[in-house]
Amino acid sequence: MVRAGRDDMTIADLGPLNRAREQRAWYFTDWAASAFQTTVAGVLFAPYLISVAENAVGEHGRLHVLGLSIAPGSLPSYVITVSTLLSALIFPVVGALADRTARKPDLLVGLSWVGAVAAGLLFFMSGDNWLFGSIAFMVANLAGGAAIVVSDSILPLISTEAERDRTSSVGWAYGYAGGGLLLAINFAVVTFHEALGLDKEMAVRLSLLSAAIWWAAFMIIPWRGIRKHPPVAVEDVGGGLLSRSFGQLAATLKDLRNYPVALTFLLAYLFFNDGIQTVIASASTFGIEELGFAEGTVLGTYLLVQFVAMFGAIGFGRAAARYGAKKVILSGLVGWMGIVTVALVVPDGQLVPFLVLGVAIGVVLGGTQALARSYFSLFIPRGKEAEYFSLYHAMDRGTSWFGTLTFGVVYQLTDSYRPAIFALIAFFVLGGLLLLRVDTERGIRDAGNVRPAVI
Repeated sequence: MVRAGRDDMTIADLGPLNRAREQRAWYFTDWAASAFQTTVAGVLFAPYLISVAENAVGEHGRLHVLGLSIAPGSLPSYVITVSTLLSALIFPVVGALADRTARKPDLLVGLSWVGAVAAGLLFFMSGDNWLFGSIAFMVANLAGGAAIVVSDSILPLISTEAERDRTSSVGWAYGYAGGGLLLAINFAVVTFHEALGLDKEMAVRLSLLSAAIWWAAFMIIPWRGIRKHPPVAVEDVGGGLLSRSFGQLAATLKDLRNYPVALTFLLAYLFFNDGIQTVIASASTFGIEELGFAEGTVLGTYLLVQFVAMFGAIGFGRAAARYGAKKVILSGLVGWMGIVTVALVVPDGQLVPFLVLGVAIGVVLGGTQALARSYFSLFIPRGKEAEYFSLYHAMDRGTSWFGTLTFGVVYQLTDSYRPAIFALIAFFVLGGLLLLRVDTERGIRDAGNVRPAVI
């Protein structure tokens, strides 16, 4: 009996326990990176960059870059657009490299620290040096996006198909909690800067720096807590590490035509995520420049969005367990269509309607993004996670060039942010129509994955 008991213990399945431990460490990837996404990309960078650019050319002047005349108010949108074009070249190579190595945690933290250092350099953006700030932000945005490619590729390695929606949703909730906590601190710093003996510009610069430090420090947790998973299904290509990565990428792109459902979803995601990311990236500019709210008020509203989105992500994850991820994502896109429509007519300077709009954004924001990540993972063949997520993230996290370009051009033509933000409804409509064409059953079967009980 004793021997049998020892045998039972020897063959006990420790997989769920190990996965749970890694999942808890992985959640802190979102917790850490969201500090940059909220404090920097979401709230402070765009208005501060506009003010620095206006210091250089005047409120009604124009910046001249490579022969182009750019309004200071459009500069953040164009900075994100350039970052996206570069990401289309960088992310797939990072994905191919990640799929060929067991050292994904090392790659994840290395890219994150590069992004954090670049974000920290934003502290030195002052006076009229808008070009320095634009370049530093692009480096931080690119490195951060590449790190998230690696992070998301780890999701299928630490969770079963049935665990994906829950794991992804909890990760997003951690992100909103972490980003929201730091944002609350920075909200107090910016709002009460005089009591702290700071001028407003220094308060903003210190807040930008705090996001970089937060990002770098908390990435130690996933670095130490996620195991090194050996690569599988690696393409047999020769050369050095970089040339093998390009060879792996070429083989994957050639093979992608065998997964039409994954391609259809990527096309749908291209449109609806461009809309989501452009709303996120432009929200602070819309609130300050169009509706006339102070930066402190916008920071407070953004904090409210973070708080609501934390529960929205968990709620959408639970809804997906009952109704399936696809149906819940589609309902979220309907919500986004309503949001950009209301933004067209929301009154200037009226706080309550602005807060209601923020709550609505929070409800659908975390849920649609978290479920899109886990839903797409069902269509990825084993061993190709990072490469497929690199294509996914070429369109992700403030790197949406169709949306930001549309937003910037419409603003430049109309000199108003209202039609610029309403124009994004086309992205949600097109994305939703394409998502309706995604055959979930076939996509899971083609990828050779296990069908969850509810899809």
